[in-house]
Amino acid sequence: MIRNRLQWMNTMVTEPYYFFHFLAFFSYVPIRLSAAALVDLRLLRREVQAVLAFLVIAAVKMVREETWEGFIADILFFAKVFLLVLALFLDYHLALWYVMVFLGDSNALTPLQLETTLVEGETSRFWLVEFRALYASPCVRASRILPELSITYSNKDLSFGIVDLGLFPNAAARFGISLAGGMGLPTYILFDGNAEVARFPELELGGKGSRPSKKLLAQVFELDRRLIDYVNSK
Repeated sequence: MIRNRLQWMNTMVTEPYYFFHFLAFFSYVPIRLSAAALVDLRLLRREVQAVLAFLVIAAVKMVREETWEGFIADILFFAKVFLLVLALFLDYHLALWYVMVFLGDSNALTPLQLETTLVEGETSRFWLVEFRALYASPCVRASRILPELSITYSNKDLSFGIVDLGLFPNAAARFGISLAGGMGLPTYILFDGNAEVARFPELELGGKGSRPSKKLLAQVFELDRRLIDYVNSK
């Protein structure tokens, strides 16, 4: 148990996704201190309430989560929610800045934008797209994976995108994804132009398979080889 905790503490410090997110979280402290004279006690009470609520959620998640990966993903999600709420009370410009930071390098796409991008092919040759819905807990747990992959593997030949099937449920059948019980989410599909090259989980598994991870998706979609091929082609 202690070894797993130390491993995840090391991951939070060394991996870009975690590092930038925790820098963003701690940036609230100097910003808040610099504006201390301009805010009233109501914000302080809300901050105390947010911290207490966050600690309660963290304690519940620590007991219920099976893996530290799932625990960290959930904690990051709730930390973002509380931070955005507090930032809105302080200054909506600050809240907008946090939204931009937390969106990451992946592009949020509508189904129509995705199809247009794939058909016209004016951007990258390959697109790795995550189909998710935030009402599905597996999608919340996996929300960090695509931004991490994007930081490592994005280039002119490979782009990353996200389609929220919670907002566009009718598009699920178009891409062969089942929304029943959220079992088919998240689904990752690699496109070469308008053609599907690979997906995870595979259609034969009916949406069931191993829990997605950065290492697993890099293997399934051969991202290291594609990055090497791109570098060698320069």
